[in-house]
Amino acid sequence: MKKVLIITYYWPPSGGAGVQRWLKFAKYLPQYGWEPIIYTPENPDFAVEDNSLLKDVSPNLEVIKNHIWEPYEIYKFLIGKKGQKVNVSFAEGNKKQGQMHKIALALRGNFLIPDPRVFWVKPSVRFLKKYLSENHVDAIISTGPPHSMHLIARKLHNKTKTPWIADFRDPWTNIDFYRELNLSWIADKIHHRFERKVLQGANVVTSVTPTWCSELSELAGRKVDLVHNGYDEEDVVKNTQYEDTYFSLVHIGSLNAARNPKTLWKALSELIVEDSHFAENLKIRFVGNVESAVLKELDALKLSKFVDKVGYLPHSEAIAYQQSSPVLLLLINNTPNAKGILTGKFYEYMASERPILVIGPPESDVATLLEETQSGLIVDFDDLQATKKAIMKLYANYKEGKLVSQSKGYQQYSRKQQCAIMANLLNEL
Repeated sequence: MKKVLIITYYWPPSGGAGVQRWLKFAKYLPQYGWEPIIYTPENPDFAVEDNSLLKDVSPNLEVIKNHIWEPYEIYKFLIGKKGQKVNVSFAEGNKKQGQMHKIALALRGNFLIPDPRVFWVKPSVRFLKKYLSENHVDAIISTGPPHSMHLIARKLHNKTKTPWIADFRDPWTNIDFYRELNLSWIADKIHHRFERKVLQGANVVTSVTPTWCSELSELAGRKVDLVHNGYDEEDVVKNTQYEDTYFSLVHIGSLNAARNPKTLWKALSELIVEDSHFAENLKIRFVGNVESAVLKELDALKLSKFVDKVGYLPHSEAIAYQQSSPVLLLLINNTPNAKGILTGKFYEYMASERPILVIGPPESDVATLLEETQSGLIVDFDDLQATKKAIMKLYANYKEGKLVSQSKGYQQYSRKQQCAIMANLLNEL
């Protein structure tokens, strides 16, 4: 069996979206003749833990860990959250942060390039160069963000000539919050230079949506291969333990200010006044963390009494909620790169075979997939009348007991099928 070294920051017990893609691919790669070896930090700083994900880690899987130093305790001290778990992505999404947060964010974007994990690059290259001199591997895969993982792989590739795939789960300079970093022109130039070096230096570059593949291809002047995120068939076994009799709009995952659907909330606030029966049946359920700015807006529109804050759940329980939900909400960030956003959660939504209501651009990758699989409805961010019409269409089906999904053809987007595509790219190396 051929061996592939996977360089990833996120690995169980880390929870959230960032860990899912390569946890699942590592699970299925052996079925296609590739033995994965995971390289990940010994002491990472992540916001949420999900020990239920450990079930997908084979006891035979080799996981190599190395100590990492990250400047997050300094960052937390500056924003007044010393010793707490915080969202440590590029930005926290809530633009109403204090001045110290803005200063910390500017320092982070201008001096910690490409991200605060940059201090792990040199020690990782030393560590892995020694490992590779003693252990044969046939290929390297780096997955970002954090994009420092790509810098590790690039240096290893240059030193050892081991074939390398750079996998972009999210864009680099075209990610939605890049402009929030308040970069100097020098820092912006360095970000773009590193990005080009990775895109042009890897043997193969992959990403997760057609739009992002096209954008990265334009930056790199080369082909970028599409490998969707997908859903794990073993995760979506039918489970109705959270059977819901309300007309519930259920959002799974974290909800921050960048994807706060203001028009949706306004539509609901008008509908509860216009139709008393609708008000009696409505629930808005949040399975995951919700920023205070979103809750304040719901309160201002007199929607708080309809809200059920379930909170963060292990992935397995969140899947159970999906399968019992009358309507699943998919909220796309209202940002310039919205056309290419196609979250891993969307594939699980499709496989749950529940109706999906998407708030996002009608001309987008998610809209294309939604139409292809007949999985639900999509309305634009600011189209109030279309939003109300979509909700009432779903509500009419609910009253008639016909609120079912017509999903079809989504099986090609399973993790296993997408892993086969990734394995084929490895074989071609």
